[in-house]
This record gives sequence, structure tokens and C-alpha cells, in this order.
Amino acid sequence: MSTPRTSLPDSKPGLDAANQVAAQIAAPAPQRILVLDVGGAHVKAQIKGGRQEIKIVSGPKLTPDAMLTRLHARLRGKRYDAVSIGLPAPVIHGRVMQEPRNLGKGWKDFDFQAAFDCPVRLINDAAMQALGSYAGGHMLFLGLGTGLGSAAIFDGVIQPLELAHLPYRKHTFEDYVGEKALEDAGRKKWRAHVEETIELLRAAIQPDYIVLGGGNVRHLRKLPAGVRRGDNANAFPGGFRLWQAAGMTARMAETDLMHE
Repeated sequence: MSTPRTSLPDSKPGLDAANQVAAQIAAPAPQRILVLDVGGAHVKAQIKGGRQEIKIVSGPKLTPDAMLTRLHARLRGKRYDAVSIGLPAPVIHGRVMQEPRNLGKGWKDFDFQAAFDCPVRLINDAAMQALGSYAGGHMLFLGLGTGLGSAAIFDGVIQPLELAHLPYRKHTFEDYVGEKALEDAGRKKWRAHVEETIELLRAAIQPDYIVLGGGNVRHLRKLPAGVRRGDNANAFPGGFRLWQAAGMTARMAETDLMHE
């Protein structure tokens, strides 16, 4: 378990939403951040400043309690003062809105801050990897993994997206470009659907560039113009950036306020 040293201010009666966000942004950023990238196949963890990546198997039966049991066994003796968690589910204002499709039950209402005994920030996993991949301007991120992750960042403002389950052909995008589609249809057909998905979403969102992340991007030989290859490891700098006191984190907070 960690030794908490830095915490965000708690919500207080009499503070309106804008003042609460301002207080959070003004708080000193924690120095030792534990980042968890929770996926349908594995949970990967790394502490800022550390070189070792911890990896545990996940899957459709993994619950938060089971993850924590395995994780704490691997983290024994390691110190951290804040946690960032990227989850394969919609996250709005730091709340998990529904159970992840490719994991077990219990994630939606789980109290991660109590479990880790330090401040925790939650974000959609694709948004966290997008944050670590961002190089300015208008970016669309697509994660080709167990499913299809998606997020956009426009001039430093991050917007998690849920494009995977929009209608595409006879089913949804995820049904044609997810890992099961790769296994069932084969690489040739899968690649064709990935390329068509890219062009449809590019036309709809109009980004300056597209980053393709996720483990299955390795199966693409050639990328379309305006598309660059991402890396799953970018989830870690994305998780570290969540705690930066200015810049992108501030803009994310301002975006949250607009939707309150």
C-alpha cells in the first residue's frame, strides 16, 4: 500500500464547482504517480520514475478486488502518492458510468480512492493513451485492441469518445475491427475494415491527424496518409499528465464544468 503524501482538496460546502476545480488545479502535483492501464487482456502498471512495468492477466472475470489483490502483491514495498487509472468504459467527471464489456463486474461503483488510500483519477483507457500520444492541434485517437477505443484532443482539450458501438454495416465498428473480428475474418478483411473505419471517422471528425494505438496496430503493414502509429506504452505518460497542475489538465477541468 502507498504512503500518501499529496492529496487534492476535498469538496467543501460553500465552494461552487468553479472554485473546487481551481483549488484542484492549484494543488501541488504529486511526484510518485502509479498509472494503471486496464485492458481486456492485461492490466499494466508503472510508477513515475520507475523503469519496471508490472503486468497481470485480466479477462472477462476480472473484478476490481481481484485486480487489487494481484497488484498489491506485485507492488509490495513500492511507494506512490497518487494513482491514475485508465478503464475500458465510459468515464464522466471521474465516475465510471457502466461496467466494462470485457471485464468482470463491480467496476462502476468501486471506491478506488479508499482501496488505494490516496488520491485517484479515473479516465477512459483510450483517452489516457491519447493524452500520452498527443502532439498538438486536432488529434483523433483510435485504439485497436480487444475492442475499439477512441478519443479526440482538440487544441489541448481532451474528449473521450464512444465510437466502438456506433452502427457500421450490419453491426458496429467494434464487430468489424475488434480482436474477435481479426481472429474470425483474418488479417486481410480486418485490415480493409480498419481502413474503411479510419476514413469514415476522419470524414466525420475532421482531425489534423490520427493516431492508431492498441496492441493490434502491429498487424497493419502500411498506414493511410495522415495516420501515425501509436504505442500502448503512451498510456503511462498519459496517466502522468493527468496530474499536471496546468495546461491540459486545467482544460479538461474547464470542459467538465461546461457539462455540469
